[in-house]
Amino acid sequence: MKSASLAGLVAPRDPSVQAAYVHIPFCRRRCFYCDFPISVLGDRAHGRTSGSVAEYVVQLCQEITATPVANPQPLTSVFFGGGTPSLLAAEQVATILDTLHRHLAIAPSAEISIEMDPGTFDRAQIQGYRAAGITRVSLGVQAFQDELLQLCGRSHRCADIAPAVELVRAAGIDNLSLDLISGLPQQTSDQWQASLQQAIAIAPAHLSCYDLVLEPVTPFGKQYQPGEQPLPDDETTADFYRQAQATLTDAGWQHYEISNYARSGYQCQHNRTYWQNQPYYGFGMGATSYVHGQRYARPRTRREYYTWVAEFQAAEGQLCAPATPPAEWILETLMLGLRLSEGVALGKFDNETRDRLHATLTPYAQQGWVRLSEPTGQARVWPPLAPLPHDTHLQLSDPEGFLFSNTILAALFADLGVEIGAETGG
Repeated sequence: MKSASLAGLVAPRDPSVQAAYVHIPFCRRRCFYCDFPISVLGDRAHGRTSGSVAEYVVQLCQEITATPVANPQPLTSVFFGGGTPSLLAAEQVATILDTLHRHLAIAPSAEISIEMDPGTFDRAQIQGYRAAGITRVSLGVQAFQDELLQLCGRSHRCADIAPAVELVRAAGIDNLSLDLISGLPQQTSDQWQASLQQAIAIAPAHLSCYDLVLEPVTPFGKQYQPGEQPLPDDETTADFYRQAQATLTDAGWQHYEISNYARSGYQCQHNRTYWQNQPYYGFGMGATSYVHGQRYARPRTRREYYTWVAEFQAAEGQLCAPATPPAEWILETLMLGLRLSEGVALGKFDNETRDRLHATLTPYAQQGWVRLSEPTGQARVWPPLAPLPHDTHLQLSDPEGFLFSNTILAALFADLGVEIGAETGG
């Protein structure tokens, strides 16, 4: 890909910003694998009793109100992530949603998700969430073995899971997602299969199956080395991935994204905004927004975030961040879009980009890890000559292409990224 060609490419600007992420940083304790920006409250504090939570909600709403409206379109998705958003009282969630609705507008049919942990909410609370507008719950189960939950530093136990599911469904929220983690210390194939089967028995609309990632600053990152005991080795974790794919697709869930499975009609619409490299608002401590081609991250501590909010208000909502260079947009679009089962529409790219993609990816196509499809999903033969056809989608195969996605993406970055780095100064 020539520099002149890259300089002529322009990343699409926002047609509209219709998604908002809201970060709620509070947790009872920090899990041993977590490096998210959070604040630990302890086992007893929650939204109704904590001054820290009350102050944060005020600051968060001030940030929302100070944010310029990027496009006059209502939000079609809102996602409360954390942290443990279910530590907030129902009235606090309602206050945040009311602020979003008054300032940005929320569509009547919007998907409004909240992450919750078993054992952190009661019947009145989840009913209050439902009344406030919550339509989707992502329940952080992680494992169905108490020994693994304890080893991870989780605050809940297996006995908390079924009552939590019952409360969510009794409140009239059918769009339930469960989170599971594979590759945990001491985790065996039998334990992973048992967790998958118990998740299937619950029959959620959606399942997320994440592989453990060792972040350097976490207790796990300091204690363990990848591939070394008591962590499962690389071959075992790869088998865990294949195991999940076979078990869940056989049970009727669609494997629509590398780590996510859904019943028909229940894909996470908010997360698809990220994977399709579409714009979104980000609010709260440590949150990142992507508006008008600019990505901007907020400070990761509450004190620094509160200072930032004051400065943001004084600056009348102006964020100083460089626009994403066109060449970087190409890599982001590939990196995110290839996570989806339908892949990336090659019509997004010019001939020279598709020419380079053909050269880089042909060896992986020959291994069966990369393929082309029609917009209808019908398979298309990989062409012997470049460029890749513009009227097709580039996809990773399931499960092997997904499993080796990092290898494929590393090749793309090596082939495209060096030139891009030199060109953009990155």
